[in-house]
Amino acid sequence: MFYQRKIYPELKKHLEEKQITVITGMRRTGKTTILKQILKEIPSKNKLYIDLERLDNRELFSQKNYDNILKNLESKGLFLSQKIYLAIDEIQMLPPISSILKYLYDTYDIKFLVTGSSSYYLKNLFSESLAGRKKIFELFSLDFGEYLDFHGVFNLKGANWIEFAFNPVEYERIRYHYEQYIEFGGFPEVALAENEKQKKDLLSDIASSYINIDIKSLIDFRNEKNIYALMKMLASRVGSKLDYSKIARLTGISRPTVTSYVDFFEKTYLIRRVPVFSKSADREIVKAQKIYFCDNGLLDILSDVSGGVKFENSIFNQLRHHGKIQYYSLKSGREIDFILDGNVAFEIKESPISSDERKLNDLSVKAKVKNSRLIGRFDVPNFSNYIWGGEIR
Repeated sequence: MFYQRKIYPELKKHLEEKQITVITGMRRTGKTTILKQILKEIPSKNKLYIDLERLDNRELFSQKNYDNILKNLESKGLFLSQKIYLAIDEIQMLPPISSILKYLYDTYDIKFLVTGSSSYYLKNLFSESLAGRKKIFELFSLDFGEYLDFHGVFNLKGANWIEFAFNPVEYERIRYHYEQYIEFGGFPEVALAENEKQKKDLLSDIASSYINIDIKSLIDFRNEKNIYALMKMLASRVGSKLDYSKIARLTGISRPTVTSYVDFFEKTYLIRRVPVFSKSADREIVKAQKIYFCDNGLLDILSDVSGGVKFENSIFNQLRHHGKIQYYSLKSGREIDFILDGNVAFEIKESPISSDERKLNDLSVKAKVKNSRLIGRFDVPNFSNYIWGGEIR
C-alpha cells in the first residue's frame, strides 16, 4: 500500500519540468517508494527504473563513451524517438554519474528522476556539474500529520495551530499516537511496525546502516568506535549548546576532527544545528549553536535521554517544517527554546504553568519578538493557555 507524503504533489508537478528531479534525505525515509510510485503513475511506457545498489546496473553506466550508455538503455526497451523517463535510485553509489547525467540531459530528451541517501554528496560533488539542471527535494522522516495519515487516523489539519489553546478532546483522541511518535520517531517502516521490539530492531538497523554504508562510502572512515562514540555523545547533548573543545576532550578525538564529523552528520541528515536569534548577523555566527537529532527514534537508540529532552527534540522536528528555527539566550543563562521565523517565541515544557508563561513573555520582550506561546506535552489541571504538541502537524 502506498501512503502519500506531503511532498508528493510537488514532486509530481515537477515531472512537467525539464530539470532533473533529485530526491535526497537520510536512508529509509521512503525515497525509493516515492520514486517507484511516481514512475508507476507516468502514463508513458517509455520509462525505466534502475537501482545502483546492484552491481550489474552500475555497469550499465561504466562506458567511457556516454552514447554507448544510451545503447545499453535501448537494449532494456527504451526508445530514443520518444521522451524517456529514467528513474535512478541511490546515485551516491556511482560518483561519476553527475557528468554522465549532464551529457545525457543536454543531448537527449530524458526526464531524470534520481534519489540519493546523502546531501553531503548531492550538494557538493553532484551540484557542481549540474548547476541549473536540477531541483533538489529533501525527504525527512514523517511529521506528525503524516504519521497520523499512515495510521489511518483522522488528521484535523489546523492551519492556525499557533493560536490554539489546549483541547482536551483532541488530546484524548490521539495522545497515544503522539506518545508513540515522541518515543520512536517517524521513519515510515518504524511507524508502521506492529510492536515495540520491531520498532527498536528497525531503528538499530537504520543506525547501523548509516554507519556502515553512508559513512563508509562518503568519508575517510578509520575508526568506527570513535564515530559511534561521537554520535552517542551528541545524542546525550540534545538541546544543549555545542562545545567542540569539551567533546574533543571527552572523546579523545581532535577538535578539528570533531568539527568535521559534526558537519558531516548534519549534511547527512543525522542532526541539525540551531543558531542563536540575533538582530546582528555577526553575533549569530559567533554564538554557540544548539544540537538536535533529525529523528526521535535514532535519538532514543543512541542515548538514554529524559522524556523532556525527547519532547523538545520532537517539537524541534515538528517546527522545522514550518520555517526557520533559532533560539534566544541572555548572558545570565535565561533562554527561549525556539523562535520561528523571527516572529514567534516558543518555550517547551512537558507540563507548562502560568509562571512559565510570564517568564516567556518577559524574555520575548527582551528579544523583541512580538508573539510567544508555550508548548506542552501533558494535560495540566487549571491551565490551558498553551499549544499541545500533538497539534503541530
